[in-house]
Amino acid sequence: MIFTSYTLKNTQLKNRIVMAPLTRSRAIDNIPNELMATYYGQRSGAGLIITEGTSPSPNGLGYPRIPGAYSPAQIEGWKKVAQEVHKKGGKIFVQLMHCGRISAKENLPTGATTIGPSPILAAGEMYTDTKGMQPHDTPKEMTLDEIEKTQQEFVDAAKLLITQANIDGVELHAANGYLLNQFLNPKSNIREDQYGGNVKNRCRFVLETAQKVANAIGADKVGIRFSPYGEFNDVQAYHDEVEMQFTYLAENLKQLDIAYVHMVDQRNAFGAPDFKTNILATLKNHFEGTIISGGNVQSESDAEAILKQGADLVYAGRAFIANPDLVYRIKNNIELNTPDPNTFYTPGAEGYTDYTFVEKKVSE
Repeated sequence: MIFTSYTLKNTQLKNRIVMAPLTRSRAIDNIPNELMATYYGQRSGAGLIITEGTSPSPNGLGYPRIPGAYSPAQIEGWKKVAQEVHKKGGKIFVQLMHCGRISAKENLPTGATTIGPSPILAAGEMYTDTKGMQPHDTPKEMTLDEIEKTQQEFVDAAKLLITQANIDGVELHAANGYLLNQFLNPKSNIREDQYGGNVKNRCRFVLETAQKVANAIGADKVGIRFSPYGEFNDVQAYHDEVEMQFTYLAENLKQLDIAYVHMVDQRNAFGAPDFKTNILATLKNHFEGTIISGGNVQSESDAEAILKQGADLVYAGRAFIANPDLVYRIKNNIELNTPDPNTFYTPGAEGYTDYTFVEKKVSE
């Protein structure tokens, strides 16, 4: 089934393989460029491309050289990316990622501030081009006005991407320890107001943001990514309310009728602990819509196994880095290139757009 077409609300996908969002740090001055357009165009054999995390505001730029979607230059850059992908028959959603407390001030433009649900420093360090590895910033606790402003930034970025850049949809990044996930997790959210303290309150920021974005661009153009039981970026993997929380999220997102829920499995790429429950089934049973899942997909059998577990679409991540023609390789059982981790986050074409295409060799 993995190579059959799939109808994602009003978006027709040519197969069920999804290119997972992958931070690559090629956006010089946080502006998508021609190199990025080439990179995504090369990988348009995927049924759906979900881009690297893209900040809806200057405050969200935690990493060096990640793209934004809030300035005219950035939107024009994304328009070029969309043109290249569409020219090759692909579909593309931009992942909106606000880094929140996973940030270092050296990576933020003048006037921007590291913010989060609570003023809790995240363990670990952040790479900066100017000073190398630096400690994370202690975030400023967001006021109610700042919460509303940040939600509007998500809305504004989504509208610009859809109406001006011709992107097919957006994914809200509520996984991997970034801002939306920070509100969901009791380790990073110790608020005592309506945005913290219990499951309903911790979910409020995420659900309100999803609702506002869906109202602005259409629910059929909105997906969301979660990482249940994940601990990347210093969030708590296990707590007694995990299954209750994701049941609540799934039921409310069902009511919003968004395009999909994307569940990232951190056990392979991030070495997270095993799941304590069948959380994929929990999401599927309560959301009752399209579910994307994956993890270490290297072959057709790997992908089909994910479908058998209950997913509708299957993501591949690092395999797409070194194999721009990954779908063709999997379909024809051709050996995969191995990605070079030394060039995952470096600027320039090396390790980015220079991986070989077997497809071209076969056609020749």
